[in-house]
Amino acid sequence: MSNASECDLIVVGSGAAGLATAITARKRGLDVIVLEKEPVFGGTTALSGGVLWIPMNPHGRKQNPADSAEAVRRYMMEETGKFYDEATVNAFIENGPRMVEFFERETEMQFIPTLYPDYHPNLPGGVDIGRSILAAPYDIRGLGKDMARLKLPLKTITFIGMMFNSSNADLKHFFNVTKSLTSFVYVAKRLANHLKELALYRRAINVTSGNALAARLAKSALDLGIPILTGTPARQVLIEDGRAVGVLAGGADGERRIRARHGVVLAAGGFPHDVKRIAQAYPHLARGGEHLSPTPKSNTGDGVNMAEAAGAVVDIRFQETSAWMPVTKVDFGNGEIGVFPHLLDRYKPGIIGVLKNGKRFTNESNSYHDVGAALVEACKGQQETAMWLICDKTALGKYGLGYVKPAPMPIGRFIKNGYLTEGRTLKELAQKTGINAAALEKTVRDYNVGAVKGEDRQFGRGTTSFNRYLADPANQPNPCVAPVQTGPFYAVKVIMGDLGTFDGIKTSVVGEVLKRDGSKIDGLYAVGNDRASMMGGNYPGAGITHGPNMTFGFVTANHIADLAGARA
Repeated sequence: MSNASECDLIVVGSGAAGLATAITARKRGLDVIVLEKEPVFGGTTALSGGVLWIPMNPHGRKQNPADSAEAVRRYMMEETGKFYDEATVNAFIENGPRMVEFFERETEMQFIPTLYPDYHPNLPGGVDIGRSILAAPYDIRGLGKDMARLKLPLKTITFIGMMFNSSNADLKHFFNVTKSLTSFVYVAKRLANHLKELALYRRAINVTSGNALAARLAKSALDLGIPILTGTPARQVLIEDGRAVGVLAGGADGERRIRARHGVVLAAGGFPHDVKRIAQAYPHLARGGEHLSPTPKSNTGDGVNMAEAAGAVVDIRFQETSAWMPVTKVDFGNGEIGVFPHLLDRYKPGIIGVLKNGKRFTNESNSYHDVGAALVEACKGQQETAMWLICDKTALGKYGLGYVKPAPMPIGRFIKNGYLTEGRTLKELAQKTGINAAALEKTVRDYNVGAVKGEDRQFGRGTTSFNRYLADPANQPNPCVAPVQTGPFYAVKVIMGDLGTFDGIKTSVVGEVLKRDGSKIDGLYAVGNDRASMMGGNYPGAGITHGPNMTFGFVTANHIADLAGARA
């Protein structure tokens, strides 16, 4: 721990954006301190999939050598519409691959390629492969005594604490465990290793996804001598003569002032748990609905609130102000409530989503953000914003539903605690859930006419490479579509959540925090989800948060270091 009262640069937040900024600045010779509100480091990053969208990254160039800056610009124009920012997009295209090369060359950070298509690959400039990379798995014993300070992954997306890789290949073995000897051996080895880790360390040691990204970045920062001061919330940005000169920080020993010679960088994770701000920003909350975010509860808008107090602009501009994620509430008992993000089940054949009126409203195999946006729109004028994922006995056994695992895992406790609803018939299922029974029966009947042939005649599921990527390739002719026909039938109620906010602090391309008149607040910067997203409220592909966040952390740190050199 550091008791320093002065440094070159203060970074507020220990997620990917904050740590990328700190590491880059330290590599450029600056003395950096990272402040983290929670007793553990990693922020939202540690709970995430750990994927970065970086067009033309070194790994992606091998997969898709035909990709080009022109194609990326075209795709971004399609995605962001009126919020297209040419200067920011160009800076991202230029610096993203440089950032990846820098971190792989200079730090513990290593990436692996994925097979993710863009989320809208059929749009002009979209591609089927080559833009999304993933943090390589990591043995967190490399963190030494700081291993205990790494934030645990989201409990609902682990199996007795064991993590799955976001690459999808890992999960296929678990889905096929009862069907393939290769998969059975793979799963048996994984379980044996994990149980050994639990016995020795009481947590998973070989981590994947966002936990690996957070761990690798933290290891890199700590190896460089950057203090990550956990349990040290930033309370206020200190401004003198119009310039940010440090922060007022809290902690176990009370408040203290830490001065920064070259600036303060806000990377506190946006405002998904700022009750007042999201009540105004989220339409489903404004009309009285429910919202449940799986992001850290400590993400209460500290960065944006401190910036606003210093004169910054934090407007709600985007139609979709957050990265939407359909979620379910999981009751672990003893008052512990978890949040399950529906990342996989919606893509699987034989699972459909309906509203309370019993009707489907969108292509369930679109991205979580697209399905979330469609749900908010479909429930306009209603107090409740919710859908029910429906499947039959066959689909439940193959794929599970929400937090309910596939066969041979038992389902009785989920029926008992109300997470999963079971009906011998669709009519009985509808009566138990409050769904319009006649409409549900008609919806399933109409859907099945095409589904038996692998067709979704209403919404075209399975018509894009992204739809198919997370589906079941063994289900042919369409990996996303199968009929719902073999009782009993099952349902889980899904509400709205998010993966983080898109709206945020208005900045220059290099991250300088701006006032209403467009002038900058000298010495104050924002990165990560504290900074307004370059995506304009849309979600073009896997990793569009981490990719830009780490890239602009790299850009901002280099800008600050350049200025520091000029002042020296």
